[in-house]
Amino acid sequence: AFMLEIGAGFCFVARQKRLSLEGDHFFVDLVLYNRLLRCFVLVDLKLGKLTHQDLGQMQMYVNFFDRFQRADHEAKTIGIVLCSEKNDAMAKITLPAYNRRILAGRYQMYLPSEAELRAKLAREREGAERALRAISDPTSPPRRGRARKTP
Repeated sequence: AFMLEIGAGFCFVARQKRLSLEGDHFFVDLVLYNRLLRCFVLVDLKLGKLTHQDLGQMQMYVNFFDRFQRADHEAKTIGIVLCSEKNDAMAKITLPAYNRRILAGRYQMYLPSEAELRAKLAREREGAERALRAISDPTSPPRRGRARKTP
């Protein structure tokens, strides 16, 4: 069911795949291969808030697979870090601006109720509408926070 849920073309490769570097051992939670993309997809599951260490560890896993597992005809490895609390700012600062291969996302242990989903959608919509108004109306009051000095 999980394989069907994540999309077409995925094949299971390994669970808790051990990578050894000069006597140190690391374990990738889930290694998949996508036949359509022709690349490895590494998934690491984390409890708690995303940290720069989590992203650095995934970068190491991706580099390892690209250098020692990937064949020349295959696309570069993709890494996904799933955490219970996503930290967008941490991901933006830690990963290079041109990054297209390491992704961070939030997962939930259970599905929210219909009421919770409706409330979350309403909050997201309000935030998006506020952002659009701020962009389209330059005379709108500045956002909260520190005032910037103008030269």
